[in-house]
Amino acid sequence: MATDDDRSGLPSRRAFLRKSLSLIPVVTLAGSGVASAVLAHASAPVGPPPDAYQPSYFSQEEWTFLHAAVALLIPNDERGPGAVEAGVPEFIDRQMGTTYGSGGLWYMQGPFHPEAPHELGYQLKLSPREIYREGIRECDAWCRKQFGKPFAALDAAQQQHVLEQLDDNQAAFEVLPSATFFAMLWGNTREGFFSDPIHGGNKGMVGWKLIDFPGARADFMDWVERDERYVLPPVSIRGERA
Repeated sequence: MATDDDRSGLPSRRAFLRKSLSLIPVVTLAGSGVASAVLAHASAPVGPPPDAYQPSYFSQEEWTFLHAAVALLIPNDERGPGAVEAGVPEFIDRQMGTTYGSGGLWYMQGPFHPEAPHELGYQLKLSPREIYREGIRECDAWCRKQFGKPFAALDAAQQQHVLEQLDDNQAAFEVLPSATFFAMLWGNTREGFFSDPIHGGNKGMVGWKLIDFPGARADFMDWVERDERYVLPPVSIRGERA
């Protein structure tokens, strides 16, 4: 989670993305992790835009929650589009229909020991689909107890507080630890922001342009050792150019 200095200074998006990318491969962008990204400086609740992609897994209430949460994690600011504009909600919804979403990539036979140390790996019987369904439901219920409103209806400061509580595992959930839900939400948000556009996220390759990543170019090894900005635009798997 962010330090007190980070919280008081509201770090830029580029700063927290640099921190995140130092922990994960830029191509795979897998894993969990926490973020000072929660400290986004959004000013109002965000909902799904009209006439946009329609989710195949999430309900309308869950879809609204997802938009509000990822908009706070990676905001639209002076440096460019944020998670919503990059299609992160669409990326996450599409992932729910894959083998990953059903837990098919994990060992799910038990025994399950939720109290085991984190180093032993994932210890719940819930698939990613179930983590989102239960996590959103429990988060909204916790928000109603604390503020009288679901997460998406809160102002930005309240939403930021809620995400910090989830990250610190301070929100009382019944079915799963709140930190487990936040870790998946933040991990998938990063993945969607930096994935190839073929998966629904990183629309316009905005994530790649933000960090000067060349994407699926056939060869850029002559630039690897240079301490200078890569001058050519990124290319997607389909051959699209930013």
